[in-house]
Amino acid sequence: MNYIGIIIAITTFLVIGIFHPIVIKSEYHFGTKCWWWFLISGIGFIACSLFVENEILSPVLGVVGCSCLWSILEVFEQRQRVKKGWFPMNPKRKDDYA
Repeated sequence: MNYIGIIIAITTFLVIGIFHPIVIKSEYHFGTKCWWWFLISGIGFIACSLFVENEILSPVLGVVGCSCLWSILEVFEQRQRVKKGWFPMNPKRKDDYA
């Protein structure tokens, strides 16, 4: 039996679940300025996935890289959710939401 697909699927599910609170906390503490971190991390993880020969680790690195890149969009959307009152606003950065 080949368990690689199930392992990658479960890991993908966990990575997506982990990135949700990372985006929320990043936007809360740093605003949308943190999108650069996600861009650099995403490119780095995807580049690493190209050079890793392990048939489980390579796709997992690619998934993490794509999740980082997707988080760029989510950080900006999180800002809109905060403006709507769906998530708490950082009181130290009230001017950012005006």
